[in-house]
Amino acid sequence: MSLNSTIDRVTDRIRERSAASRDRYLAQIAEAVKAGPVRAHLSCGNQAHAYAAMTTDKAALAAARLPNIGIVTAYNDMLSAHQPYEDYPKLIREAARLAGATAQVAGGVPAMCDGVTQGQPGMELSLFSRDVIALAAAVALTHNAFDSAIFLGVCDKIVPGLVMAAATFGHIPSIFVPAGPMTSGIPNDQKSKVRNAFAEGKASREELMAAEMASYHGIGTCTFYGTANTNQMLMEFMGLHLPGASFVNPDNPLRAALTSAAVERAAGMTALGNDFRPVGEILDERAYVNGLVGLMATGGSTNLVLHLPAMARASGIVLDLEDFDDISQVVPLMAKVYPNGLADVNHFHAAGGLGYMIGQLLDAGLMHADAKSVLGDSISHYRYEPKLMDGRLAWQDGPSETLNDKILRPAADPFQPTGGLRQLSGNLGRGVIKISAVAPERHVIEAPCRIFHDQNDVKAAFKAGEFTSDCVVVVRFQGPSANGMPELHSLTPLLSICQERGFKMALVTDGRMSGASGKVPAAIHVAPEAAKGGPLARLRDGDIIRLDAVAGTLTVLAEDFEARTPVVADLSGNSHGLGRELFESFRRNVGTSEIGACVVL
Repeated sequence: MSLNSTIDRVTDRIRERSAASRDRYLAQIAEAVKAGPVRAHLSCGNQAHAYAAMTTDKAALAAARLPNIGIVTAYNDMLSAHQPYEDYPKLIREAARLAGATAQVAGGVPAMCDGVTQGQPGMELSLFSRDVIALAAAVALTHNAFDSAIFLGVCDKIVPGLVMAAATFGHIPSIFVPAGPMTSGIPNDQKSKVRNAFAEGKASREELMAAEMASYHGIGTCTFYGTANTNQMLMEFMGLHLPGASFVNPDNPLRAALTSAAVERAAGMTALGNDFRPVGEILDERAYVNGLVGLMATGGSTNLVLHLPAMARASGIVLDLEDFDDISQVVPLMAKVYPNGLADVNHFHAAGGLGYMIGQLLDAGLMHADAKSVLGDSISHYRYEPKLMDGRLAWQDGPSETLNDKILRPAADPFQPTGGLRQLSGNLGRGVIKISAVAPERHVIEAPCRIFHDQNDVKAAFKAGEFTSDCVVVVRFQGPSANGMPELHSLTPLLSICQERGFKMALVTDGRMSGASGKVPAAIHVAPEAAKGGPLARLRDGDIIRLDAVAGTLTVLAEDFEARTPVVADLSGNSHGLGRELFESFRRNVGTSEIGACVVL
């Protein structure tokens, strides 16, 4: 199947837009590669320090004839998805020896859990943690003692930050190794009902706690299709995982086999072998377009509208919101995974998963089949699925038909003809909306607005029974410069309840929502942000706002709007407590949401 004309056009547009920055980037990679294997430049003293603790592998490292793999790990016990990584370094070192290589933990990076900080002040550091992760990974790789790298990370800001670092060290072959999702707990819709009941005062805190614990109950990624699992999908669509690696549960023997195979691949991609694959060459415009296609086909997290441009910039690639919008218009929504449906990622994987989806999209001409990956010069390897055959890892043809068409459907007969992500623009600025879970009759909302500067004030208004009619809830001064752009996901139950009571509801914000934005129309990432004098700062209570996801517009119907003086908010409360003091320079220097809200790039 020839490549879809829109996919081809968008790719050409990205290539042309990125020509100068990509050329500079590739020249820098080539210069680093030309210098030869990195350890050749270390003095004997440098190397002695690097190998001192590696008692078993010290002789092999000193001989410098075998590839040395650097491990960058985001292990901690705060994230269920990252807890399995505790034992990975030992497994990786053992697998490296079998592959004729050595491996060292180069360094660790922070990894905060948005599930813990949701609705809390700590969430104001969440987006900035992505840049900290990129910096920390760069510190690890700066030892310059590695012929390839393995990145251990799964969750929200961790994978984007690690990709930013991997791209910055683009001359080093790199592979990403997931840990897999936790097994299924109580159904997501049941959990959501208890949350809504608690918000209405119809369920006790004990009942809420029991439901949450039954949902988030063990090791592995949370099973709803939020940012963490969207990250895992992206790593396959962009060729940085082994095929089929994303959604194998942590305790499955196949998980350990895939990790060992990833180590073998990391050893085989170095400049010391015959298949040198610098990660910077993999991360070209085709890889990012394939990632965008995967985002739309799966109904993935809106957070990636921020992360993908930041990741791409580290690779010399320039993405724009128009790229997301155009690709969304031609890529069908093939999956229904919570919050877009009732199934979780384990059900999605069992129904055929990413192997089936990638095969369908390739056959439909909606992906670049010639994109490079850690396995070769074609993404078609990702049609296959891994199996343990007599204790040995093998890849077989993935399913040619969906095994559950209520969860996963073919590209020719999708749940929706488009990916459900729209760019919005108008006199209120530029933002995005995800409508894959929003009922069609709610794609256009026109109603008076209520203005808030703090999500807690929205919750207080709800508890006071103040939402008694159609309303566009505007939560402004939530952008990256104002307070670090926290997710406002804790507002979802409240707005959902109002919607269920028969009111037309929408959210408009310069902040983030979440990978689980749900059924309420939400115009998010609106830029310029209010803290920079953006249009949201000129809104007043009662202004009529029209959010039109069909036309892709976000407007206020007020004749004097342009003449108004922007409101200036007191943001001093965002500058201290829980480490926020340390991030003042981030708030001052962060880029706009349209280009990834990035500090370091």
